[in-house]
Amino acid sequence: MRLRSRILACASSLLLLSGCSIGLGSLGGDADTGGAVPASTPSTPSSSGGGGIGGLIGLGGGGTAGARALAVGDEPYAVRVGASILQQGGSAADAATAMYFALAVTYPVAAGLGGGGICIVRDPATSHTEEFDFLARDSGGGGAYAVPGNVRGFALMQGIYGALPWQRDVAPGEGYASAGFPISHALSDRIATLKDVIRLDAALAAEFLDETGQAKAAGTIVTNPDLAATLAIVRTGGPNAFYGGNLGARILAYSAQQGGAINVREFARYQATRTAPQAIQLGNQYVLLPSQRTGAGAFSGALFETLQRAMATDAGAGDLQAAVVVAVKQALARFHVTDLPQDLGATGFAATDPSGQAVACAVTMNGPFGSGRNAQGTGVTLARAPSSGPSGIAAAFVTPVIATDSGGALTLAGAAAGGPNGTAALGYALARLSRGEQVSRRSDLRSTGVAPYDTINAITCQGGACVALPDPESKGLGASGDTGR
Repeated sequence: MRLRSRILACASSLLLLSGCSIGLGSLGGDADTGGAVPASTPSTPSSSGGGGIGGLIGLGGGGTAGARALAVGDEPYAVRVGASILQQGGSAADAATAMYFALAVTYPVAAGLGGGGICIVRDPATSHTEEFDFLARDSGGGGAYAVPGNVRGFALMQGIYGALPWQRDVAPGEGYASAGFPISHALSDRIATLKDVIRLDAALAAEFLDETGQAKAAGTIVTNPDLAATLAIVRTGGPNAFYGGNLGARILAYSAQQGGAINVREFARYQATRTAPQAIQLGNQYVLLPSQRTGAGAFSGALFETLQRAMATDAGAGDLQAAVVVAVKQALARFHVTDLPQDLGATGFAATDPSGQAVACAVTMNGPFGSGRNAQGTGVTLARAPSSGPSGIAAAFVTPVIATDSGGALTLAGAAAGGPNGTAALGYALARLSRGEQVSRRSDLRSTGVAPYDTINAITCQGGACVALPDPESKGLGASGDTGR
């Protein structure tokens, strides 16, 4: 009970943006596989492997030389979707949006329509970077279900920075839900440990458990017709069709029946926000993190500022891994939680395009499969309300990052999610880049080690070449969307 109280107290502080953070396991692991791989079409996925103007932060010159179309994330089929969108001439924002809607189907443990997240976008046309905040929120009426933000957030970002029609970005996820997709190793690893959660909801159980109640194996083809129908409505009607009309009414009715108490007005009027990310200088790099108004920004800002100070010492300059450990320990000394749920239900992904646009996003359901409940007949799994339990602290560790060198050239676009280990791993990668060390293989990232669902996925650029690097301990994918033109 004491541990639970400490977790809840810390979660409440983060939700109030006071800068609470969590204990960290050691960084470890050194698995090595390659970087980016060629993309296939979404139908044949492979399971391998500062201040600025108007709320924007200026980052100097363009830095598009050697830019490539790349996508990276935790779930391979969704990454293939992003790469295919890039091949069709889509922007990085299109690719990130398409990856999200595919993840909502192929990786609903972390990216359902009922959740929320944060994205950071670098615009090469203006050399500015801005942040989109759309985290799932507590309902004013209380209850276990969050007010979802993902659909509104990705629609806002895609409407500003997308190059393709909205419909084209939503369609691949809809196709997976309708025609079916094979469960990836990335998803099967997580559902194997979540049978007790899945079996409590008829829709989740039907999709992911076999007739004996065991998790379906990797490679098993599954469909979700209800979610396909919902995505068809979102594809044709946009975000307003999700937050209003018959679909919105069905979600609200289910919440009311289950005591969720989501207010009709707050659901219909949910708005994503655009703001300036916080900027921290790390060596010769300018690192853009979530703003301090979010729990994620409070935690990552504290960690990176402490890392910056540690690197300025002789000891930190000599041993980056030790400097990261020192930075994490000092950052966490402000906080008193020593444990977390193993799986916070979160994932991060990133994309770049040939124009130099870069997008990094991280989303969460505030626990695996969120509340563990589907709004009947919609395929929408509702996220857990942030204040309803320890998993509500998940939003403190969704850490999209974009970094550039002193000339404004992109050095990293990536995201950590799932816990403090991922954020620390991002710090380690950026510290290495700031020293001019090569970060071009998966093994050049530090694994998230003892926390299996903390992940880092990054696109790094050095010497005019960029490479997509999924977490070295995960079963994610980095894929190229270059067309060869």
